[in-house]
Amino acid sequence: MRNRFDRELELLNTELTEMGGLIETAIDHAVNALFQRGGDMARATLEYDSEVDHMEQTIETRCLRLLLHQQPVAKDLRVVSAALKMITDMERIGDQAGDIAELSLRLPETVDFHRLEHIRSMAKAASKMVTNAIDAFVGRNLELAESISDADDEVDSLFDEVRDDLIEIVRQDSGDVAAAIDLLMVAKYFERIGDHAVNISEWVVYSITGEHKSDEAKGKHHV
Repeated sequence: MRNRFDRELELLNTELTEMGGLIETAIDHAVNALFQRGGDMARATLEYDSEVDHMEQTIETRCLRLLLHQQPVAKDLRVVSAALKMITDMERIGDQAGDIAELSLRLPETVDFHRLEHIRSMAKAASKMVTNAIDAFVGRNLELAESISDADDEVDSLFDEVRDDLIEIVRQDSGDVAAAIDLLMVAKYFERIGDHAVNISEWVVYSITGEHKSDEAKGKHHV
């Protein structure tokens, strides 16, 4: 029975890694669609989003089967429970990559990204957070998981920079306000991707230690 559970757990890790790879590729395609203005890249992003949705269902089924039929011990139960929570955030990251790709199709060719370097930095930082969160789970790396909340502060700060950049561009040039709003939404989606990466990292910490950040908040509330 234990050998069978270990095999299932190994498959779960493999599938989570595969799903992580899909969302990393989806983000990469969305970024390329945004900066290189490629319609094919945008459509490819949406296809990856569909694959991410399918992977979520596959992993959810495996997790439920493990919980219902294998009767995992406490440590294994944490891993499976964390995986169930993580795939929800991973699926939403895929959705947001798709949203960025769709917005890229609406932007005019005249958008000057040389004046919006903070968006590029934000995209890179958010993507790195996702990669690190998945790597932390697979490698059971507590230190890496705990470092991701600090990276989120950088993404939040970059969002403020993007907003200020866009305000200044519209003020100086009386530019395309609709395009500025779309770009602000792009930045918002990258910020949300960072937030989901933090959520994933918190479940990684839980799977390793048995403690979740929400438990700390409850403890403080009761004091």
